[in-house]
Amino acid sequence: MSTLVCFHAHPDDECLATGGTIARATAEGHRVVLIVATNGDYGEVPSDLRNGETLIDRRYKEVMASANILGVARVEMLGYKDSGMTGWPQNADPQAFINIDIEVAATRLADIFREEHADAVTIYDWHGNYGHPDHIAVHKVGHRAAVLAGVTNVFEMTTNRDAFRRMREMALSNPQFVSESEGIGDFDPDGPADDGNPMGEPENVITHKVDVRKYCDLKRKAIACHRSQITDTSFFLNMTDEIFSLAFGDEWFIKLGESGPMRERWLFE
Repeated sequence: MSTLVCFHAHPDDECLATGGTIARATAEGHRVVLIVATNGDYGEVPSDLRNGETLIDRRYKEVMASANILGVARVEMLGYKDSGMTGWPQNADPQAFINIDIEVAATRLADIFREEHADAVTIYDWHGNYGHPDHIAVHKVGHRAAVLAGVTNVFEMTTNRDAFRRMREMALSNPQFVSESEGIGDFDPDGPADDGNPMGEPENVITHKVDVRKYCDLKRKAIACHRSQITDTSFFLNMTDEIFSLAFGDEWFIKLGESGPMRERWLFE
């Protein structure tokens, strides 16, 4: 069996981006380690924080609950400050993740890769999938850490822009799909994301399409753990099982050193 290390930017990214892959890996007997770069302190602040409880406290509890559902063997929080979205004042905070020296952060990360004898690592694509500054930093730090630790199986998580364009077209042409998909038709995958670029990558760049339909229930339960950030009205929780499986039953990666076209295959093939 192998060890998969998933490096993410914030608590909740683990299930939104790779929840199905994590659940599949653990179900098949692989060891999965989750490393979260930031404490997520610039997320939504819920109204039900207890006396003395901070948003950081709540998000830590949520990510631990999510990791438990997905079968993660170890969770490591690097504890960097959330950098906020592009253009936010927090971008200038010297303690924000995006302002930490890449070599310093990568050395910490590489130490965990070595300790875990990582066989494969997941990070994000070149623009963090949707342009969030912390996601872009995960890409840079993750790549450098892999070099330092000698990990060659590096997978960049991304979104299949072409697949979401097809789903949007289906939603806009099918009234029943619109009512069941909880707003997928409103999402334009070709529109500008946080950094001005479209979300994800086209299929001709993606190398791995990972089928995680068997694990959609676990993925959605893990998402539901993050109630400080995902409300009861979230489309993640309210679309039908069929639509959720259609939209989130595949997860996509670009393997370092390989090129498309995309084909359906597992990370450990």
